Amino acid sequence: MTTETRIHGYARVSSKEQNEARQIAALKEAGVAERDIYMDKVSGKNFDRPEYQRLMNVIRKGDLIVILSLDRLGRNYTEVQAQWKYITNELGADIQVLDMPLLDTRANKDTIDSRFVSDLVLQILSYVAAKERENIKARQAQGIANAKAIGKHLGRPRAERPEQWDEIYSQWRDKKITAKAAMKILDLKPNTFYKFVNEEKENE
Repeated sequence: MTTETRIHGYARVSSKEQNEARQIAALKEAGVAERDIYMDKVSGKNFDRPEYQRLMNVIRKGDLIVILSLDRLGRNYTEVQAQWKYITNELGADIQVLDMPLLDTRANKDTIDSRFVSDLVLQILSYVAAKERENIKARQAQGIANAKAIGKHLGRPRAERPEQWDEIYSQWRDKKITAKAAMKILDLKPNTFYKFVNEEKENE
């Protein structure tokens, strides 16, 4: 008795801001039903992902997992290869990478040559995915370091004090005018006004 092959799709983006529509469309076009698509919005640094773990729990021998590209599976060189072997060897399922036809385990079981090429491509693409993750982190760290080096404020821009600040602050401090009047003259909101006041007190 043979069991029917079930086709599952897996998609991943690194953050909630990124759009997964292109991956979902490609998986559907490849014949994956929408109900069988598992989608994570987390980093590819490891496989501790809720939807990926759900997928692993339903995979059975002879099933097929479809992904758009290898880096959607993950960006950790060692773990990508370990997961690939776990799925294909221990679970007995197949994997199809849509944008890399050589990475289709259904077609690469026949000869030692095809398996060798497939394994080689897997290693190269796993390395590239991991290297790109390292480069992204390095670029982010370099950008932050450069911004700090030139004194650039990270986050919200700092509010500039009005030209009349010193004069009006002195009048308010000496109780010659009210805080409300000072804010009106300086065109400042209460939170900004008192922020500047607190800075002045810290420097006194």
